[in-house]
Amino acid sequence: MTMASEAPAGTAVADKGDVPRHVAIIMDGNGRWAQARGLPRTEGHRKGMEAVRRIIRHASRRGIGQLTLYSFSSENWRRPAEEVGFLMGLLRFFIRRDLAELHAENVRVRVIGEREGLPSDIAALLDEAEVLTRANTGLTLAIAFNYGGRQEIVGAVRALAEKVARGEIGPDDIDAEAIDAELHTAAMPEPDLVIRTSGEKRLSNFLLWQAAYSELVFSPVLWPDFDEASFDGAIEEYNARERRYGGVGARQGVR
Repeated sequence: MTMASEAPAGTAVADKGDVPRHVAIIMDGNGRWAQARGLPRTEGHRKGMEAVRRIIRHASRRGIGQLTLYSFSSENWRRPAEEVGFLMGLLRFFIRRDLAELHAENVRVRVIGEREGLPSDIAALLDEAEVLTRANTGLTLAIAFNYGGRQEIVGAVRALAEKVARGEIGPDDIDAEAIDAELHTAAMPEPDLVIRTSGEKRLSNFLLWQAAYSELVFSPVLWPDFDEASFDGAIEEYNARERRYGGVGARQGVR
């Protein structure tokens, strides 16, 4: 991953304005990138992994507190078995190759999504990444893997319903904070900025609850081509907006 290859560890890039505390990215366009070049979809995913490394490094240097990447949705299992197998292999390769360097760069890894039913070695690698980096205090890298926003909300509601049935809480105790606490993202800040690449303009079941007041930026750049300048452009667009959270008045911006 060579996160420190462009600057010494701990060196920040030049100030380019405020940065959001939490940036979430829907990494879209790998397949179209490959198709446009007459390549198999798997080559688009391979090239997309290079963009993952590039953006993690840059987000860390920009001082982003948390970066959440939508790596594999709960709907992606419907893709051809060969493609799913390749994506699983990419995840294995990423963790085995890059985990030690992420740890050395003080990056904390969290994984959000359902673990049940995953291949045992994949589940073990995800656990290893979280345990090894748990005490790190730099960028938090949240990997949304086997994740779906609707399923997450259903799981939270079911957990609260079970607590009511056991008499642990009453129906009146269920509020937004109670639901937050049951989500995969419990204790994480809500995303200030959600970026989707490739020109598509939808959330695709990503952080549906958490993105209620997020700023949305839709980049026309396909994910394998998404680079530092693309990321900085999204941050600049974020900084040009006023965040009112349903109210009126001055920008509330960075939290």
